[in-house]
Amino acid sequence: MTSTADPDYWSLLGLGPEADADQLKRAFRREARRWHPDLNGNDPVAEERFKLVNEAYAVLSDPRRRRAWEHGDREGRRDRDPFEQGFPDFEDYLEVVLGESSRRSESPPPERNDPASWKEPPVAAPPPPPPVRVDEDLESIVELTPEQALHGTTVELNLEDGTVVELETPPQAGDGWRLRLEGVASGGRDHFLQLRVLTDDGLRIDGLRVHYKLLLFPPDAALGCAVDVPTLDGPVTLQVPPGSSSGRLLRLRGRGLELDDRRGDQLVEIVVVIPADLGDAERALYRRLQELALEAEDG
Repeated sequence: MTSTADPDYWSLLGLGPEADADQLKRAFRREARRWHPDLNGNDPVAEERFKLVNEAYAVLSDPRRRRAWEHGDREGRRDRDPFEQGFPDFEDYLEVVLGESSRRSESPPPERNDPASWKEPPVAAPPPPPPVRVDEDLESIVELTPEQALHGTTVELNLEDGTVVELETPPQAGDGWRLRLEGVASGGRDHFLQLRVLTDDGLRIDGLRVHYKLLLFPPDAALGCAVDVPTLDGPVTLQVPPGSSSGRLLRLRGRGLELDDRRGDQLVEIVVVIPADLGDAERALYRRLQELALEAEDG
């Protein structure tokens, strides 16, 4: 089977066009938390994904911009980059975008978080179980199979003082989620469980969706190529479009997990890598490409 796709706002948020406003906000909140640069060690891939998630929500939550996007109007759906002056603190970001305050302080957010740059009205819908930011508390990693993550499972945690804690993981959990056990550790500290849901083929599970990082050398990314990628049902051939940069998402429809009458997609993220052991001929080619790029800039 051969599949090809372009980045898709709905798939970025893990939704379909039938989703209502509350579902859209909950999905945006979840993905913004997952990819915010503050929570990802300034990972450049996370920064680009965070920008895409923000753009997806801005377009899909605005009827005019959504119609333009659905009709293929690329220019009509883009505003200036709201992060050109840097990324806001995550909690301030949610407070401004969704009108939710998770802080006790009533002090206003920094000037760079001016609400004029965010257009979505407040919403009171509670979030799904999200990853939790943790600084110095205790943490354990729990490895789950895709089926265990999908349906939920019982986990036993042995604490350092000999206490055994049993808990149920939430259904449709995802890789990287952190679950908090409040006050169970010594001294009344919290203990956190980080869920790890990865297959031997490098597939990362998140609810019904599957994520996969596809490593490509620059020529394959620039010119396009056909490559076999793993899925939960076995490998398929994916046609990578020419001009694919790192961070580009390609969707394999219906290749995620299935629950009741719903089936998720698999998102393939392009990661362009440079070989560490370039030969003389390869270095010469890259130098020539650099020269051509400079010539193009000069006119």
